[in-house]
Amino acid sequence: MIRTEFTGAPCWLDLGAPDVPAAAAFYSAVLGWEFQSLGPEMGDFGFFRVEGKTVAGLGKLTEEGARSAWMIYFRTQDADVTTEAVRRAGGTVRVPPTDADGEGRMAQYTDPQGGQFAVWQPGTMLGIEAVDRPGALNWTELYTTDAEAAKEFYGGVFGWQTDAMPMDEETYWLVTPAGGGQESMQGGIMQLAPEDLGLNGGKPYWHPVFQVADCDAAVASVTGNGGSVQMGPVDAEGVGRLAVCVDPAGADFVVLTPAEG
Repeated sequence: MIRTEFTGAPCWLDLGAPDVPAAAAFYSAVLGWEFQSLGPEMGDFGFFRVEGKTVAGLGKLTEEGARSAWMIYFRTQDADVTTEAVRRAGGTVRVPPTDADGEGRMAQYTDPQGGQFAVWQPGTMLGIEAVDRPGALNWTELYTTDAEAAKEFYGGVFGWQTDAMPMDEETYWLVTPAGGGQESMQGGIMQLAPEDLGLNGGKPYWHPVFQVADCDAAVASVTGNGGSVQMGPVDAEGVGRLAVCVDPAGADFVVLTPAEG
């Protein structure tokens, strides 16, 4: 179960989309989200909510040449300290620590293999207000070309603990934040060949996993609203029923109905 209060735990995520109203309509249909825009003066940025609780953000994709994608933010106590840790570990600073009107401080990075991620130093805004429930973040996942290097990098930056979960042909690495036990496990790292990462031009990438009450119904809604499915729905023993989906603008995410028990 994701615990957003730990250092290194996912505490925020937002989507950069070429068409904000279209993205809002898609995710509202698929995940039951309500979108509240902050208006043109804030670049049409806004918040997705479920039953009044904020679960994600949405804004206009502004970076030239970038693909539409979800950005996952991990909690930090000090964005400047984390930025120096990223540099020492061989990562790149894409956006230096920046104040967000007292709500907190953020920074964005690229890991040594090319995966993009971010951090959030909470101020008045702690981050997302709901996890591990239908319509909310349930898991985070990194597809990378070098799992050992990724483990070393993120372990050095955040102090993550990783445990091996053997699969048919690969090892899936389970991620737990520093100071957390198995009950706070938050994500996974999976090694794939560059040719299997075509969605991002062969480079690693993070994506979110959203919990849904009915995976098959969510997939039908994805395809019925202009999205596509990369994999599934499939049953994963001990995990649940899941599908890897892509929204109409090309941003990937996973829907998961957790296994009972």
